Amino acid sequence: MKLIRSFGRTLLIFTGLFLLTSFSKPEGPDPDFHLYLLVGQSNMSGRGVLTDEYRHLSQPNVLMLDKDGNWVEAAHPLHFDKPRIAGVGPGLSFGLEMANADPNVRIGLIPCAVGGTPIESWEPGAMDRATKKYPYDDATKRLKIAMKKGVIKGIIWLQGEANSKPGRSEGYLEKLEVLIGRFRETAGDKNLPVVAGELGRYRPAYSLINEQLAQLPGKVKNTAVASSEGFTHKGDNTHFDAASATGFGKRFAEKMLSLQQKKID
Repeated sequence: MKLIRSFGRTLLIFTGLFLLTSFSKPEGPDPDFHLYLLVGQSNMSGRGVLTDEYRHLSQPNVLMLDKDGNWVEAAHPLHFDKPRIAGVGPGLSFGLEMANADPNVRIGLIPCAVGGTPIESWEPGAMDRATKKYPYDDATKRLKIAMKKGVIKGIIWLQGEANSKPGRSEGYLEKLEVLIGRFRETAGDKNLPVVAGELGRYRPAYSLINEQLAQLPGKVKNTAVASSEGFTHKGDNTHFDAASATGFGKRFAEKMLSLQQKKID
């Protein structure tokens, strides 16, 4: 009888400890769920032709925040700014490379690019007339949703085609610096790694932006620029073809990993 009572007391103690542990466990972001914000215009969204070669690329530990705010397995097309023409962009290959670099974490991609947007549309309250979207406001809203589940680890930016003309390219770098500062403030990390991608080298006018991007790492700490050297367009002299967009994602990842390592050091 004494043995039964003793066992009962022991069982109650363990049950109490289990309940205490279960209910006191804090809810919050998973530190092993690494988030990345994908921002810019159509080349970040992806306009590469979506063939079977790219249609079925995925990995269980690489997720994306869909247009409804749900986490789903990432697959092309990531973006939904213009669903009828969205295709292969750099975001998915970037995510896959980041996942391969650390198999112990999950990667969460936050697609927020909007095709055709000049950098002026990426300001608080600014509306893109073509899509009736608010690129900056929508991106920060989605970032905050994502951060409830994971930890933001970096931003990749690919934009500038809309600013590649005299009268629209002046002051681009300064505007990008301000934008990076705003995103970092929302993320709560003043040193958050940011990688900007060069525009395609196939159009001379794009050098107006690329020349300014080259100065970014010297002007804004913990930033880098991914080269577009050797990449080709899909025939429209504007958008990277699927192979180039995929290669670009890998270059983004290489630069991101380098920045993260320096941040740790």
